Amino acid sequence: MADSLAFALISTTFSRELYCEWGREKQNTSLKARGTILPLREYKLPPTIQKEVEELRLPRSVQLTYLAPLRRAAKHGVKVADLQLRSYSARNVEFMADFALRAAYYLKLAAKGPTPLPRITERWTVPKSNFVHKKSQENFERITLRRHIEILDGHPETVQIWLGFLQKYMYHGVGMKANVYEFGGVNVAKEMDQQADELQERVKERLKLFGRRKDLVKKRDVKHLVHDSLFKGAYGSLGPMGASQYGHM
Repeated sequence: MADSLAFALISTTFSRELYCEWGREKQNTSLKARGTILPLREYKLPPTIQKEVEELRLPRSVQLTYLAPLRRAAKHGVKVADLQLRSYSARNVEFMADFALRAAYYLKLAAKGPTPLPRITERWTVPKSNFVHKKSQENFERITLRRHIEILDGHPETVQIWLGFLQKYMYHGVGMKANVYEFGGVNVAKEMDQQADELQERVKERLKLFGRRKDLVKKRDVKHLVHDSLFKGAYGSLGPMGASQYGHM
């Protein structure tokens, strides 16, 4: 309670003093034009409040933003994923790399990097105007900066959560490219065939809606489908100007 009261008092006093300081600077500007300058008064807090301000400590989460990202040690050193960040701005790519390392630490993932990759330099020479035979030309250059981060000894689901979190809170002007490595058994081909069969059974009902319907070969089934209210509403027959409103169907 004392800390909050002291902080409120400091904020109010500082705002009032800042406004007065602005007024004095404006006055000095006008006096300077006349050749007269008044000395600025130095602002000092009371000793009790100054002591409380010096004893205040920032929250641990705020303090960590001023320090290097924490890292977790890899136990086996098996690479499970790597992330490549690309940007045209060094500030943006460095910020996103720092954010990715902090997110990996809180998800208990061992991260390695960020490692700078060679720059990609692209240049174009084009005419200065839209006239194709213009003699004067100008050059454009674009440099792409890259950073590489490796994830070691991570669970596949945790890696997916990490990548999804980075994609959700991606910084502007930064592109991401990720490679995820999964280790399977010797019977990986049989497992892939089994997954394909399961997927085919799952979409079998939906595939019936495409192409020719073999189960509607009878006229009575087709007639029942044509007079169905859902079918009429799909092509607008139930609208104000629809055919069903005039007794055509």
